[in-house]
Amino acid sequence: MRISHKRKVQLKLQKRVMATVAVAKPAAAKAVKKAPTAETVKAAPAAKPVEKQQPAPAAAVATQVSLTPKQQAVLDIVVTHAEGINPKGIGLQAGQEEAKAASWATGALKKLAEEGLVERIQLAGNKVLYKAV
Repeated sequence: MRISHKRKVQLKLQKRVMATVAVAKPAAAKAVKKAPTAETVKAAPAAKPVEKQQPAPAAAVATQVSLTPKQQAVLDIVVTHAEGINPKGIGLQAGQEEAKAASWATGALKKLAEEGLVERIQLAGNKVLYKAV
């Protein structure tokens, strides 16, 4: 592996920021049951059966998603516009020049759409709006 490539990878890893996002997580992964052994059966012959736990609501469970500062800024702008906003509008809100505003926001929007944080809405032709989920 080339040294310059290693440096670029390390710089990208250092730019990562952790952001909390509410995402459903299976509750069954938390509860791990052990099989009863002969010693535990002898020690507790009158043990009660274990009751099943109710799964937690999806909104209450949070997971960590790694976002760069640029992606976090784009997510904040999209969240403030509940009716939806196009990539050029996002770039202009972030202080970019008009000529490169849309291309500046597109990369971050793709990542956010893959993570399920932003919904992509295709309008007529090549027009696209992004809404927070």
